[in-house]
Amino acid sequence: MRIIRDTDFIDPSDRGAAAAIGNFDGVHLGHQAVIDLTRKAASDAGAPLGIMTFEPHPRSYFSRDSNPFRLMNAKAKATRLQMLGVEKLYEIPFNTALASLSAHDFAQTIIADQLGLKHVVVGADFCFGQGRKGNAHTLVEMGAQMGFGVTIAPMMQVADTDISSTAIRQALTDGRPDHAAKMLGHWHCLENIVIRGEQRGRDLGYPTANMSIDGLHPPKFGVYAVKIDVLDGPHTGHYTGAASIGVRPMFGENTANCETFIFDFMGDLYGATVSVALVSYLRPELKFDGLDALITQMDADCVTARGILNNV
Repeated sequence: MRIIRDTDFIDPSDRGAAAAIGNFDGVHLGHQAVIDLTRKAASDAGAPLGIMTFEPHPRSYFSRDSNPFRLMNAKAKATRLQMLGVEKLYEIPFNTALASLSAHDFAQTIIADQLGLKHVVVGADFCFGQGRKGNAHTLVEMGAQMGFGVTIAPMMQVADTDISSTAIRQALTDGRPDHAAKMLGHWHCLENIVIRGEQRGRDLGYPTANMSIDGLHPPKFGVYAVKIDVLDGPHTGHYTGAASIGVRPMFGENTANCETFIFDFMGDLYGATVSVALVSYLRPELKFDGLDALITQMDADCVTARGILNNV
């Protein structure tokens, strides 16, 4: 998959795709349905399968002081899209110049002139252009004038609930990764580079792979049964384990992070990119009377996690 970030100097070979447009935060089942429609449009047009998304997320641009809300960072999103067979990822820089474009100018300049897209697919709730004045139906009209086709994808539902990034965030806030997974079509994953922590886990007999969750919507703090993918380095592969997400109340005030104990693993993961999939919420964060009580609980957590993961 090629990632294209500079639309002013685009290689001619990167023009002419059929592309879905949106933020694709989480790449949930609704997004996957949009991608499937785009895949068909690409096949019909003899064009590459593309995705147009935006970095930073427009919500981050307009509400810079808002609480973290993203389900995945740009790298994790690219990983998921590549798994779905996307050939061209247009990662459009969202800045003042782009935010100032009218709906007409966005369609003409970005879609038609710079990227030369043959067909675009958008969700029924898609809005674009300055002041969000453009919508899916106006894009159909503009496409007819500017030479590209447009397909509007309907909203999807699970159990009478619209599938959306907002609904998935709420499920994660509630400690229901299983419900989030039903909307995502995959386990919710936290993906980042393993960083050096305080190494307390090593001293307790539970060495952990530590990752920042800065900028991401925090799931309910607590302990989870998890599946782990090490995406690069000498230990690349699939593992299982238990992860603690939160501020570690036993050890004072700390920035929230994710600490993952990988079952039956020995090795150095510092600097490796790791994806931690949340399978089941086990318990909330607790402050124990002492380290012995903490270790006893960690032993129990791992037994519980192994039992769950053996049946998933």
